[in-house]
Amino acid sequence: MKRRAFAALAVAASALTLSACASLAPYGPQRGPGGQGYSEQRIERDRYRVTYNGVGAPGPVADLALLRAAQLTTEEGYDWFQVTQRYVDGRPDSAGGFRPSVSVGYGSSNYGGWRASGTGVGVGLNFSGPSPTSTVLEVRLGRGPKPADAEAYDAREVQAALGR
Repeated sequence: MKRRAFAALAVAASALTLSACASLAPYGPQRGPGGQGYSEQRIERDRYRVTYNGVGAPGPVADLALLRAAQLTTEEGYDWFQVTQRYVDGRPDSAGGFRPSVSVGYGSSNYGGWRASGTGVGVGLNFSGPSPTSTVLEVRLGRGPKPADAEAYDAREVQAALGR
């Protein structure tokens, strides 16, 4: 019994170690296909598609996409940007982690005149690592006062708020 408990503990520790390996990489440009980081594509003179690929919960990845849109806005000499389309690919539970489960079962059988029945309880552990998440923003850049629109952002304020 002790050997089984030790084996289960070893498997759990290994799963936690492996899940820790897949985490959101430091902020920066995407390095190669399937990598984490930002990329952008100019659509028109003042319109861009900004993508941020990462792993884990969608919120932090969406923040990094907004940060890149803000940086791009100031790099291009503009003051504000407006998100005209937004696409988030990632489940709310994509951060991964430890998910216990419990199941209860009952069964009975007749075999050769013998009747047997029983009840069982099972405990399962799921250690899942973070899954891929991405945010794609289509943005329009502008100069002067920011429009009174919930999807319009002051580029310098976004950079200050997100700390980079």
